[in-house]
Amino acid sequence: MIAIIQCAATKRSDAGNLRRQDGTKVIFVADPAKAPADSEFVYARPDDVSDTGATWRQVLERYNSNPGNNPLGLLRAFELYENATYRRLVEHFGVAKTYILSAGWGLIGASFLAPDYDITFSAIAKQKAPWKFRRKAECYEDLCQLPADTDEPIVFFGGKDYVPLFCKLTGGVRSNRTIFYNASEPPEAPGCRLQRYSTTTKTNWHYECANAFLDGRIAVQP
Repeated sequence: MIAIIQCAATKRSDAGNLRRQDGTKVIFVADPAKAPADSEFVYARPDDVSDTGATWRQVLERYNSNPGNNPLGLLRAFELYENATYRRLVEHFGVAKTYILSAGWGLIGASFLAPDYDITFSAIAKQKAPWKFRRKAECYEDLCQLPADTDEPIVFFGGKDYVPLFCKLTGGVRSNRTIFYNASEPPEAPGCRLQRYSTTTKTNWHYECANAFLDGRIAVQP
């Protein structure tokens, strides 16, 4: 089985950054023009062209292909986020069968080295921090590191705002895809199995759901 979980807003304080050639740190957001100015770093979108002529997404892929001793100190995706659920999923499923659905980078493997970024589909950010909010209609060259020929069942832990991207990036696989959801109405997810997880928790309920799954308190229904 393969586990996919959405990304999180809270990153570790020691998360590394991609940098411009002059050493300036880059923070990735959805709308740099709306972000508050800061002299310590610059803002960019993942698909903006960097000062090397490649997009920042291409820069990140190249870094991952040959990280050497990882001079930028980037963290593996499952280590980037503060919540311990990401590490528990890797312990249970293995690093090769755990993926993160990132609003900034797409569907990335748990071992993929990822920089600090601040992009989300959460509607809360749209009001409080609009530079973080990625609109669903915006064009991103999202990565999809899930093997297209996998025949292993897939389970997804994530909020409704992330379901469209999950469906888009996993639409080509042959295996069963199960989406846990918490809303009173199921999300639109063509080709996926929908399984309701009932809880009074509203914010970040998917962590509770994932941990219930890991503890054996819930399972994918046949």
